[in-house]
Amino acid sequence: MKKIYICIDLKSFFASCECSKRNLDPFTTNLVVADKTRGENALCLAITPAMKKLGIKNRCRTKDIPGDIPYTIAKPRMKMYMEYSAKIYGIYLRYVSSKDVHVYSIDECFIDITSYLKYYKKKPKEFAEMLMSAVFEETGITATVGIGTNLYLAKIAMDIIAKHVDDNIGMLTEYTYRKYLWHYTPLTDFWHIGHCISNHLNRLGIYDMYDLAHYDQKKLYNEFGINAEYMIDHALGKEPTTIADIKAYVPKTNSLSNSQILTKDYNYEDAFLVMKEMVDTNVTRLVKEHKVTDCVSICVAYSKRNGGGSSGGQRKMTVRTNSLKTIRDEFIILYKEKVTANKPIRQIGISFHNVMNERFESYDLFTDIEKLEKEKNVQKAIILIQTKYGTNSIMKGMNKLENATGLMRNQLIGGHNAI
Repeated sequence: MKKIYICIDLKSFFASCECSKRNLDPFTTNLVVADKTRGENALCLAITPAMKKLGIKNRCRTKDIPGDIPYTIAKPRMKMYMEYSAKIYGIYLRYVSSKDVHVYSIDECFIDITSYLKYYKKKPKEFAEMLMSAVFEETGITATVGIGTNLYLAKIAMDIIAKHVDDNIGMLTEYTYRKYLWHYTPLTDFWHIGHCISNHLNRLGIYDMYDLAHYDQKKLYNEFGINAEYMIDHALGKEPTTIADIKAYVPKTNSLSNSQILTKDYNYEDAFLVMKEMVDTNVTRLVKEHKVTDCVSICVAYSKRNGGGSSGGQRKMTVRTNSLKTIRDEFIILYKEKVTANKPIRQIGISFHNVMNERFESYDLFTDIEKLEKEKNVQKAIILIQTKYGTNSIMKGMNKLENATGLMRNQLIGGHNAI
């Protein structure tokens, strides 16, 4: 049976949630979601369609909005957006099974509607309209929908077609994709093609999907490695992966990352403090999830006011562990080796690699197992207290220092205000 998928995106989601809460129409209301306490450089996480009609770009800075345009600033409320998202997901589940839904992000998901068309006696577009109407009637939020014969085509139909037609619904098959989008530009409008890949393709003389589909495949593999496989498929409008494949996928290893853009330029010592807080947070998560790691990395970005740039590195450990002391010591070495001492720092990112179940924990000749067990018991006790009374119920002395960020970040969701 030929598959039919839909990709549903909630239009200007954060801004639409704010308008819904205020009983406002996002298509006639000038509203941006931004934290104005971060100054004129505050990033607009979302803007209403009304603002877009005025030529304002999404993800702009508040300073980029012309002074003669009146608008409301809504402080991000991530908890509320998650509640809206959960409510809308619940609406979908009235019509389809969760096994046929792949949640792609807080405001976007894919649904395999193949088996439901006969049951509801509807054509794909009518089925999409049914879901869109249900969401709008209960939340006031408008959705855009892409319909395709595979996941990729559904996504492209939504990204490129649905957002530019009056009924907010786009449809694609492999045939119509090649007919109408092979010569569409820019390449960056296509899923998985960012500016770096687009520029790389341009240097090869590839400027649209037709060029990519007809380029020498061997050369593409030489340039892009294994990624060339999906690039070639997508150029032809093909995508073999199904939602069932996604649901069944189990990665051999995982990584655990933590990154934050600092609210101001930090010096070497203060950024070092923030890094240690971030390591604490990641290790707590490892212990809580019964996971271990044997490789860590750090990356810092320097202030653009002083020339910008970045530096970082990776360390492979001799043990596989979730010991705070062991992992923190590795990061201290990395920081001292890789971070420039006299350059202001604006962003810090840390990662734990090869994360796996703690049954794969390993030791070396220098591991004091008894001491390690005591440390684990302390970590588990801390987690129990924080689970019962909140993350900030038990903190370390360093979290109270002037430029520490841990206390504040524990009250955020996704790096933004929770309530």
